[in-house]
Amino acid sequence: MMTAEDEMQTAKIHSSAIIHPKAEIGPDCEIGPYCIIGAHVALGAGCKLHSHVVIDGHTRLGVKNEIYPFASIGLKSQDLKWKGGITRTVIGDHNCFREYVSIHSATQDGDATTVGSHNNLLAYCHVAHDVTMGSQIVMSNVGTLGGHVTVEDYATIGGLAAVHQFCRIGRMSLIGAASKAVQDVLPYMLADGNPAETRTINKVGMERKGVSEEVQSTMRQAYKILFREGLSIPNALARIEKELAMSPEMKHLVEFVRSSERGISK
Repeated sequence: MMTAEDEMQTAKIHSSAIIHPKAEIGPDCEIGPYCIIGAHVALGAGCKLHSHVVIDGHTRLGVKNEIYPFASIGLKSQDLKWKGGITRTVIGDHNCFREYVSIHSATQDGDATTVGSHNNLLAYCHVAHDVTMGSQIVMSNVGTLGGHVTVEDYATIGGLAAVHQFCRIGRMSLIGAASKAVQDVLPYMLADGNPAETRTINKVGMERKGVSEEVQSTMRQAYKILFREGLSIPNALARIEKELAMSPEMKHLVEFVRSSERGISK
């Protein structure tokens, strides 16, 4: 069995990189020029840091993450409520973080900012404190998530779009470029504008993920009931449950709306 020191020796580390002796560096990692890695950082096998990457705080990355120059991960929250303690940043596998991406640690002692796997965050994206991101998410350039935001799997966030703190971005949804989301964006829907409004279903996104034509059709009917019939949310949900086939996707949509605390982007 390889020791931590043996694994460190299998990594390719540039001579100008500064790595704390207590950091855990998995096998086959590549750490480029002028990277800085703190004492409480753990990198899984095969991670690649191009150059000038800073990873600090109590931060753990899974395997085969690729991080481009000037990205910073795990640093202290910008939240003025931060009072100290141990906060964490936990990141899954096979993520790509492009230039100048910033992912901040949580605010309260014991809490974590979490990012799943197979996500693609383009240049200058920001993930604030206490965010929970799922997997297979795309954030285009300068996409910004406020504190405590939740982003479900397969969501797409357009360039220069900003999401207000505590909002939820639903599964397989799409937020248009330069939009401002101040309420929850529903799963399988497309939201756009300032503030963002739900415009239609995310048909292209559902097609790409193999959602059936039948489910897409019922999702379009649900959209019309929720946003075009002038009904209250409880009445709209009751009508959806009564009239439409309750596929797993539809059940998820209904539960998402029912559990919304900030309200939904209409």
